Amino acid sequence: MPYRTEGNAIDAPVRVLLVTSRENKRWVIPKGNPPSALSAHAAAAREAEEEAGVLGLVCPTPLGSYRYRKRRGNGASLMLDVDVFPLAVTDELDHWKEQSQRERRWFNLPDAANAVDEDDLRDLIRSFGPAEFQAATKRVGMLDIAATKSRIDSMFAWFQRLLPKTGNFFELFEAHAVTIVAAADALARTMQDDSAVQDHIREVIEREHDADDIIRETLQTVRQTFLTPFDRGAITRLIGAMDDTIDEMQATVAAIDLYEVRHFEQDMKDMAAIVVDAARLIGEAMPLLRDVPRNAPRLHELTERIVRMEAHADDIHTAGVKRAFKENDGADTMAFIVSREIYKHLERIVDAFEDVANEIDGIVIDHA
Repeated sequence: MPYRTEGNAIDAPVRVLLVTSRENKRWVIPKGNPPSALSAHAAAAREAEEEAGVLGLVCPTPLGSYRYRKRRGNGASLMLDVDVFPLAVTDELDHWKEQSQRERRWFNLPDAANAVDEDDLRDLIRSFGPAEFQAATKRVGMLDIAATKSRIDSMFAWFQRLLPKTGNFFELFEAHAVTIVAAADALARTMQDDSAVQDHIREVIEREHDADDIIRETLQTVRQTFLTPFDRGAITRLIGAMDDTIDEMQATVAAIDLYEVRHFEQDMKDMAAIVVDAARLIGEAMPLLRDVPRNAPRLHELTERIVRMEAHADDIHTAGVKRAFKENDGADTMAFIVSREIYKHLERIVDAFEDVANEIDGIVIDHA
């Protein structure tokens, strides 16, 4: 499922690229039968390139699956299961293999869901983006409603100034999530664009500095605030875990810069794709914390997905290190050490995202 985010804002709209099928011209996602030589997610990326003319990092952990009935050339109509892998688009090709056979079009999530025929695919598309952001951030409190209906807005404003400050923690969580998403995207570009590696490394470092400013403001606000939305310890642990993710991204690009790494194994790119998708899920989760009781099911779904991705990243890390060891076979010990170092840093990023998921789960348990 090729997607892109329109900007870096926490509520930036997500768009999905659909293509028309060759036979009846209905809207579908790029798909095909994976050859035995390729992993499922690598095959999905190749289908996206051939059918939709897009390139990017594909997350090796599937978003989910759906079923549809496909008519074979021999007349048989068979039910097929399709695993759906998110692909963060970084480049759209002007010319591609099936350009003359298909139309491609970017849709917002609601329109994309309505455009496809399969119910399960429709649900997957709808679940992909921060659907509840507006409801979570624009909810009006009971005091606001009472003040408006009573026509005592000016008196209410005066009364509000007498109340203990509650801090702007949600805004700080969301601002930090924006830096995480931007840094993850820059890290992914570091592993794809050899001509501008230094620019992408610099962006990750700058985003980490922005995150440092946010966590300092958060900790200062905790000390100065009388009423907090969650336990003070929960607030500091959550923002600390979030900060660990971007710290590990900075450590990763620092290692890439130190060792002047310019070639990245596919397993490394797969782990970077997991980082990108995990960052996106954290970006969606933060606004939902404004109303934990209402959003608890969605928050649990997001954290469960991150935990599943972390387990997948562990498997990729193990396989990648083993492959690097076998390929070097003692001939280039330094090359193996460098590869292992990059894998270690990538694994630590994903581990840090699991820590964020655990902190969110703790808040949900306490407040839902």
